[in-house]
Amino acid sequence: MILDVLDWFTRSEQWTGSGGIPVRFGEHVLYSVLALVVSALIAVPVGLVTGHTGRGGFAAITVANVGRALPTIGVLTLVVLGMGLGLFPVEVALVALAVPPILVNTYEGVRGVDPLLRDAAQGMGMRGAQVLLRLELPLALPLILLGMRTAAIQVVSTATIAAYVGIGGLGRFIVDGQSRREIEMILGGSLLVVLLALVVTGLFALLRRLVVARGLRARPAATG
Repeated sequence: MILDVLDWFTRSEQWTGSGGIPVRFGEHVLYSVLALVVSALIAVPVGLVTGHTGRGGFAAITVANVGRALPTIGVLTLVVLGMGLGLFPVEVALVALAVPPILVNTYEGVRGVDPLLRDAAQGMGMRGAQVLLRLELPLALPLILLGMRTAAIQVVSTATIAAYVGIGGLGRFIVDGQSRREIEMILGGSLLVVLLALVVTGLFALLRRLVVARGLRARPAATG
């Protein structure tokens, strides 16, 4: 089986054309990045505001936890039934999957800031948005990045569902391999998804080193 998978990877047709690995890999990355960006634009502001003000936090976390319980393939099926095939229903399903961990971690990161530090910042003349952006956001950044990393890995792993509604991506190898009963194609596509997830993990580790202050890197993670 291992030799069959290696043979599948070394075939020239796997690296050329619209159905080759480079194109499918690029499609998968595009779907994943788009979903993650949209999710961050939704979840981070909501988490920051609710965490800073303390208002609406319970409702936001409840909605996020409900979202975590929703099966992605079920959400995709409902959206497809309502709107038809295409990229949009895939992105809706992926965003529904990615928003909860980003929202929860952003909220918990801001709420976890020591109240004494807030008092000190206000004593120095900071107010409202200044406290949020200059104190709470930097201190919450490790947890925010953790939530985004968790969401990114989940999105990369789940973006294979795009193939079930006629879109490309690495899931195409898995779906086509199942229909053709070619186990080497299924395993090859699965290995590529795992590789991409590992790359994402490495990128977020690098990003953490670049943007998080050294003293905050060891801050314990309250939630994943």
